[in-house]
Amino acid sequence: MRILFIGDIFGRPGRNIVRENLSALLRENQVDLCVANAENAAGGFGLTPQIAEEFFNLGVDVLTTGNHAWDKRELSEYFLAAANEPYSPARRILRPANYPPGTAGTGIYEGTTRAGIPYAVMNLQGRVFMASIDDPFRAADRLLASTEAKVILLDFHAEATSEKVAMGWYLDGRVTAVLGTHTHIPTADTRVLPGGTAYQTDVGMTGPYDSVIGVQKELIVQRFLTAMPARFEAATGDVRLCAVLVECDDATGRAKSVRRIVRNHHGEAEANWQGGNGN
Repeated sequence: MRILFIGDIFGRPGRNIVRENLSALLRENQVDLCVANAENAAGGFGLTPQIAEEFFNLGVDVLTTGNHAWDKRELSEYFLAAANEPYSPARRILRPANYPPGTAGTGIYEGTTRAGIPYAVMNLQGRVFMASIDDPFRAADRLLASTEAKVILLDFHAEATSEKVAMGWYLDGRVTAVLGTHTHIPTADTRVLPGGTAYQTDVGMTGPYDSVIGVQKELIVQRFLTAMPARFEAATGDVRLCAVLVECDDATGRAKSVRRIVRNHHGEAEANWQGGNGN
């Protein structure tokens, strides 16, 4: 079984490059399950139901989020409206499972691939340098106890690399993949841990890299220089799609391999990641 996970989709530039590349990526890599983090897909801050449904129509199976899940009120309303609708598309949009009880939405989705393979996708958020919510490690235990799926992917949306690495080791051998999001910077530690769990500290942003983590760099520099608030605007240059492809054993859920995928508007760009804007 092959799983494609797309890192934080940022604003219109991120949506556009997903629209341009996803069909080919799914076909070329014979993908069985496609998951994407979309918490910044609406203008760089939040997600709307309309954008979520566009991703579903493109071939994404499950969407994950993080601390920006609540930036657009429409998504909370969408979660609440779908609370008693087991087949609502909203069920395929996750928010971190370790938010306090009573929070709208869910942090796990269980489904079946077109080939009939059961899977689960989980979403958790870190606590180091982030909001003080419930313990993600204990929450992971509870989620795993609730599913019988062997193929399990976790999007761990966290700031600190130490917390992400710790989660990878904590779940090694118990899930298929632990893939980090939130920092928007792809890390070079892609590997399969000894117990059979694919791991990468941060998959990176799918969006404009001629920026400061997606935002127009001039605005961010001025904020650092002056400490004055400013309205953030999504950047538009050097747009890249960052993802990972995990191949695993259907029966055990153990990862066999994991590799990074980076594409720009002209095709795969892994080889010239340091070569400027990729044009």
